[in-house]
Amino acid sequence: MLRTSAPRSWWRAAVATVAACALVWHTATAAAVPEKQELKIGFIKLTDCAPLIVAYEKGYFEDEGLYVTLEAQANWKVVLDRVIDGALDASHMLPGQPLGAAVGFGSQAELVGVIGLGVNTLAVTVGNDVWKALKPHLALDGDHPVHPIAATQLKPVIESIAAAGHQFTMGVVFPTSTHNYLLRYWLAAGGIHPGYYSAGDVTGTSSAEAFLSVTPPPQMPATLAAGTLYGYSVGEPWNQQAVMKGIGVPVITAAEIWSRTPEKILGLRRDFVERNPNTVKALIKAVIRAEQWLDADNGGHRAELVTMLARPDYVGADAAVLKGPLTGSYQYEKGDVRAAPAANVYFRNHAGYPFYADAVWYLTQMRRWGQISENRPDDWYDQIARKVYRADLYRAAAGEMIAAGKLDADALPAADSYGAAGHAKFIDGIEFDAHQPNAYLTRFAIGQQGGAR
Repeated sequence: MLRTSAPRSWWRAAVATVAACALVWHTATAAAVPEKQELKIGFIKLTDCAPLIVAYEKGYFEDEGLYVTLEAQANWKVVLDRVIDGALDASHMLPGQPLGAAVGFGSQAELVGVIGLGVNTLAVTVGNDVWKALKPHLALDGDHPVHPIAATQLKPVIESIAAAGHQFTMGVVFPTSTHNYLLRYWLAAGGIHPGYYSAGDVTGTSSAEAFLSVTPPPQMPATLAAGTLYGYSVGEPWNQQAVMKGIGVPVITAAEIWSRTPEKILGLRRDFVERNPNTVKALIKAVIRAEQWLDADNGGHRAELVTMLARPDYVGADAAVLKGPLTGSYQYEKGDVRAAPAANVYFRNHAGYPFYADAVWYLTQMRRWGQISENRPDDWYDQIARKVYRADLYRAAAGEMIAAGKLDADALPAADSYGAAGHAKFIDGIEFDAHQPNAYLTRFAIGQQGGAR
C-alpha cells in the first residue's frame, strides 16, 4: 500500500505552496525553498526504516516543505534499480549499494548517501537443528550460552553437514549488504571460509565452506522454516520472528560483531542532489528530527514506534516481535532475554552521521571478498568514501538546525568526518584504521590480501 502526505493534508500543502511563493517574492531566503516538493521515497520492511516512517507520521517532512509518498519495496535489487532509473527520488538503502555502484560491482551508477538510518539493527540466526547441534559445545552461564558466540563453535557442525553430503547454506539480503559483510566477518573470524567473488563467480561461493545466498528480508523466516537455509543474516524484526515462531535462534547480533554497525543510509542519485540541493537539505533536516525523536527521553517514544511499525503498510510484524529490540532488550533462544542498549540506535553517538570511515570499511570488505578485483592505493578508498558519503550535506543541514536552536552543537562530530572512535571494536579484536585500509586487509587469515587464497 502507498502512503502519502498529500491527500491527508491537501490544504496544508496548498497553504505551504502559497507561503513558499510569498517567500520567493518578498525575501532573500528564496534559495531555501525546496526545488522539488513532491517526493516518492522507498523503504524495505525492517525496523531501520523507522526514521522515514516517523518523519512522515510526525509531519517533519511537511514542516520542511516536502510532500512525501512512502512506498514499500519488494527487495533490495528493486530498491537499487528504482533509485537508479528515477522511479524513486530517494530510498532506505544498504550502504554497500551506492558504494558498489561507484566501484562497478553490479549496477553502475552515481549514487550518494546523505544520512545514516540505523545502527546495530541486524543479527545472525540459525535453524533449530543447527542450534541443537551447536549448543552443547558452548560455554554456559546457568542455562544459557555465554555471548558473544564465536563462529569457531559452528565449524564442526558445518563439517558434519558436509560429511552427510549437504551444502551448508545461509541467507543474506543482497551481495553488497551489511548482512553479507558481517556474516562473512563472523564466519571468517571463526575459521570458516564464506567464499570469494570473481568475474567467473558472481555468487561469491568460490572456496566456500559456508555458502551464502540472497533472500529478501521478510522471506527469511519462511525460507528457514522450509529447510532451504540453515541460517541467515537479516535485520529486525525477522530474527525475532524466528524465535517467536519457534523455528530458529539468533546466535549473534550486529553489536557483538562490530560494536557500531552502521546498517542503512538514505540514498539518492547524484544528479538529483545536484539539481535539488534545497530539497535534499530539507530531507536531511526532516530525518534528523525523526532520529532525535526516536532516541529522545531514553527511548520513551519507542512504544509508540512499535505501534507505528506494526501497521501492515509499514513493517507489518506483530508488536510482540518488534518490541524487544526497539525497547532495549533482545531474546536469543526462548526465555533468554537480555538487555540490548546498543540495538536500534538512530541518533545518539552520531548514529545518523555518514562517517567516511564507515564507507572505507565497506570498501575493504568488498576488496577482501573479491567484489573489488584489484589492489587499490589507500587514497583511492578515501576518494570513493568522500564521493559517495556526503558528510558535507549532512553538516550543512545540521549546521542550519544548530544555528536555529533546533539541534545541540555537539550533534555534529569532528570536522574531518572520519569518526575513528567506535570503529575499532570487532569480535576478532583486529583494529580498523580507516586511513590505512591496505594494512588493515593484510591482517586477516581468510580473505584477499590475507595470504589464505
